Amino acid sequence: MKVLLVSPISKVWSSRKHIPLGLGYLAAVLEREGHQVQIYDAVVEDEPLGDVLERGKFDVVGITSTTPLINEAWEAARQAKAHGAVTILGGPHPTLLPDESMQRPEVDLVVRGEGEDTIIEIASTLETRNPKPETRNSKPKTRVFKRTVWSRIAGLSFRDENGQIVHNPPRPLRKDLDSIPFPAHHLFKIERYANLQPLTDGLNPKARAYTIVTSRGCPYNCIYCSKAITGRTWRPRSPENVVAEWRWLVRDLGATEIGVTDDTMTLDMERAKTLCRMLIAEGLNTVPWITIHGINARNTDEELLRLMKQAGCKRVGFGVESGNQRVLDSIKKQQTIDEVRRAFANAKKAGLETMGFFIFGLPADTEESMEDTIRLALELDPELANFMIAAPFPGTEMYDIVLREGHLFSHDWRDFAIHDEKARFEIGDLTAELVERKWREAYRRFYLRPSRLWRRVISLDTWRRLPTHVSNFMRFFVGRNRRAG
Repeated sequence: MKVLLVSPISKVWSSRKHIPLGLGYLAAVLEREGHQVQIYDAVVEDEPLGDVLERGKFDVVGITSTTPLINEAWEAARQAKAHGAVTILGGPHPTLLPDESMQRPEVDLVVRGEGEDTIIEIASTLETRNPKPETRNSKPKTRVFKRTVWSRIAGLSFRDENGQIVHNPPRPLRKDLDSIPFPAHHLFKIERYANLQPLTDGLNPKARAYTIVTSRGCPYNCIYCSKAITGRTWRPRSPENVVAEWRWLVRDLGATEIGVTDDTMTLDMERAKTLCRMLIAEGLNTVPWITIHGINARNTDEELLRLMKQAGCKRVGFGVESGNQRVLDSIKKQQTIDEVRRAFANAKKAGLETMGFFIFGLPADTEESMEDTIRLALELDPELANFMIAAPFPGTEMYDIVLREGHLFSHDWRDFAIHDEKARFEIGDLTAELVERKWREAYRRFYLRPSRLWRRVISLDTWRRLPTHVSNFMRFFVGRNRRAG
């Protein structure tokens, strides 16, 4: 089968360009089975999707989507269907709300949960049954599938001969992650992806920034997280398997930077320490790496952070979320403020750069608790602070709380981007105006401190990237203050 895997571009936020690793894994297992695969990541492509579809004449087009990107995913499916392809949607949003996508004629199939095994069974079945292609450039038609054949594929949603939507039982989480081939990095235009700043002073135009996942799943029950794909069961890859991929990235693919994308890389601290020691022993610690997502402060100690530094780690992020213990308990974070303070102190002592993730507008928040969050951010003083406004994604406990006790402003999924500047709901005495005001205040008080501004002035990176810094300042601070007024 000739397969195109698509990651749509966001029209609701802009972010750094990182490899969509999930598509890399899907491509790898498809190629292992002999299928022809191409990846279209709209973030880095300079050719319209329609032109790629017209030229490629693909049998199958698979599209991944988070909640804020579902409209773009449907549009990609519409274009693919108009070119005669079987269209498949996967990712967090279709997994949580498969009926929503299956009710659209441009969507033929929905893959729920982890997709490696499911996509292989779909491709094999399509290849065997050789479905009649639709007329290209025609109006999308509802495609149906024989129930007796397709009901065998776990984790799949489809329409049967009668047009009824069928949701097959979920696919069990794969336990043996070591048996999955490494992502098909040769299908990505690696030179177009952003380097993982601020790993080095200044932009590196020759950066080859790769990402890696050393485990899947997270056992914690934070109310703002759904874990739609990887689940609540933590499944680590063996350190030997991780190091083999790390060696491949560094020595064969020429990685200059690596980003670890685990939800909770250090859940098993002894495993994490073993991994670090192996990276040091292999001499792979010369290439800097960071933890892209925040790790739980509880799952660190001084020895681990010191080993991470020795293993080449440049920056570690922590999911702080709130500076108020009552709010942390209400979101089931399972960490204390003292644990956060200790983790930051140990990281800085080890010589690591730090990044803090903070959320404003959580259901239990008040003006006082959000002030506590700002004060804690100033006290911790990480190199980077990421302040976000709470987004109640479908499938999360927070979404249910807001629907039950509050007022959700919009059901347009484009409004659910966590880096947007708008509150999505009000609950109790927590108003949108209050949340947005404290969020803007957090950025102003953190980034416009005289001590921080002085550090930026004397940094070589600031002068190398002065036009970019000025543009960001005008867009972020001046523009937002005008809109706030």
